[in-house]
Amino acid sequence: MIKVVSKDLNTLLTALYVLIDDHVVPARTGRGHRPALTDSELICLAVAQALLGYPNERRWVRHVHANLELLGMFPDMLSQSGYHRRLKTAQPLLCKTIIVLAACCPSWCDDMWITDATPLPCGMSRETVKRSELAGHANYGYCASHSRWYWGLKLYLVCAGDGMPIMWCLATPKLGEREVLAALLDHDHHLIRDGQILLADKGFAGKDFQELTAGMGVRLVRPDRKDETFRNGDLGGVRQRIESVNQTLKGQLDLERHAGRTPAGVFTRVAQRLLAMAAGIWHNWMTGVTSKRSLIAFDH
Repeated sequence: MIKVVSKDLNTLLTALYVLIDDHVVPARTGRGHRPALTDSELICLAVAQALLGYPNERRWVRHVHANLELLGMFPDMLSQSGYHRRLKTAQPLLCKTIIVLAACCPSWCDDMWITDATPLPCGMSRETVKRSELAGHANYGYCASHSRWYWGLKLYLVCAGDGMPIMWCLATPKLGEREVLAALLDHDHHLIRDGQILLADKGFAGKDFQELTAGMGVRLVRPDRKDETFRNGDLGGVRQRIESVNQTLKGQLDLERHAGRTPAGVFTRVAQRLLAMAAGIWHNWMTGVTSKRSLIAFDH
């Protein structure tokens, strides 16, 4: 099925291009060859690829060349190898764009953020495990929600209540969740406001971890364990928000079909999907759409 560019996606890409060109991509200075496809156009192409559901880059490049409307928007489309190479080198710009989009939304000022870790499978066979360039980065982990083992990484995400990504990282499943989240909060400490509430699950329990986050100005809130006195209850209704965010990444943006085979490739593809979700949320805020994380208007 050939997916056409809807009016909503066209509007999103146009507004996103202007924002990126003004606030993300630095102005080129000095001499040298200027690429026909600018970095701003490249990032918009990456967002369109994720929203239209083309996890395979080769199929995406063929689709752009066959779609007259997309080709009209991006007349200097690269080959598959050129697109892949440029996208990997644009990792810092992808991450910067996510933060810029987040800072433009009212949810940036939310008093409560939500965090969770979700499995990111990177291989299904023993041969892949032995020969993959991800060896040493990926490892075996257990997915409790699906009651299965997997080989890959874990995505740790801190987001606002509407799903807007604030902080994120990838880590091996062998590392403890509290250890990784503490490192993530420490790395992005400049984004944390004093007294920020962070809603987590039961896996982040522990007096030492609570004291550590409190020292960073974070008030950790989590569901009560069965062996604890009542504090916050089960928080089921609020915790469901982060589960729905993960489902958007997996169900609509094909997070588990990233097809990354190297550390840089996996990181780029995850950043691409987080950016696509961030762009959709930002555009829905700007246009007054009620459901901020709805991407239906952009995926066809």
